[in-house]
Amino acid sequence: MTGSRISVLIADDHPVVRQGISVLLSVHDDMEVAGEAADGGEVLRLIDELKPDVLLLDLKLPVLDGVAVLRRLAEGSAATRALVLTSAADPDQVALAMAAGAAGFLYKDVDPDALVRAIRSVHDGNTLLAPAAAEAMAARSARRQVQGMAALTGRERQVLEVLAQGHSNREIARLLGVSEKTVKTHVSSVLAKLGVADRTQAAVLAVRQG
Repeated sequence: MTGSRISVLIADDHPVVRQGISVLLSVHDDMEVAGEAADGGEVLRLIDELKPDVLLLDLKLPVLDGVAVLRRLAEGSAATRALVLTSAADPDQVALAMAAGAAGFLYKDVDPDALVRAIRSVHDGNTLLAPAAAEAMAARSARRQVQGMAALTGRERQVLEVLAQGHSNREIARLLGVSEKTVKTHVSSVLAKLGVADRTQAAVLAVRQG
C-alpha cells in the first residue's frame, strides 16, 4: 500500500475485464492496482507477495476457482479482504462464497461508481451484497427451511410446536412424557434441520410456517 491508497489485486481470467477495472481504478486518487491474476494459483501467490488491501475476485477461475481461493485465504493469516465480482448466476454460489470468507458479492453488471464505493466499503471493514445476491441468499434460506421442516420427524414436530409456545426443555419433557436429555437431543436436531442458530429463530419459523 502506498500512502493512504487502497491497494487492489484484480483476479479474473479475462484480460479485457482486468484492463477495464484497472483503468477504472486508476482515475481514483485513493486507489492503486497492486497486481493482476488470471488463475487461482496466481491469486494466492500474489496475495502472499503483494499483500493487497482488497482482492477483487471472479469465481470462475482456472487452477483454483474463486470459492477455493476464499477458503485458502481463510486458512491463512492474510489481512486482504475479498470482494467477489462475478457473472456466476447460481444462487448457491453466493452462499458458498460468503461462507468461505468473502466480504462482499457483486455481479459484473454493477455500475462502475458503485464498484468503487464497494471497494472502499469492504476496505473499511463492511460486508455487502448486491441486491440480487441478497435475494438469492434469502430464497436459498427459505428453501432450506421448507425442506428442513419437511424433514422433521413426528416427535421433532411435537417438540417444535411446544417450544414455539415458549416452554423450557424441562416443561417440554413433562408435557411429552420424555426425559429432558431426550428433549435436548430433539431440539438440537430441529435447529440443525431448519438451519437456525437458536430456539427463538426456530419458534419464529414455526409460527411463520404454521
